[in-house]
Amino acid sequence: MYVCICNAVTESDIADAVKHGVRTMAQLEETLLVSTCCGKCRDAAIECLERNRPAPSLAIATSA
Repeated sequence: MYVCICNAVTESDIADAVKHGVRTMAQLEETLLVSTCCGKCRDAAIECLERNRPAPSLAIATSA
């Protein structure tokens, strides 16, 4: 499904960008140009980015 019609960016494009290291909206804008024209897709792009971003890993601290 298209997220950004102006630049023909799909949910799949955003998922692929995340797999290749994109983590922020600024990086997404720079990489795919999403939300750089009319801006109407910004909220949907952020939602898609967050949905595809990997969950932070939990490090278990151990004391010596």
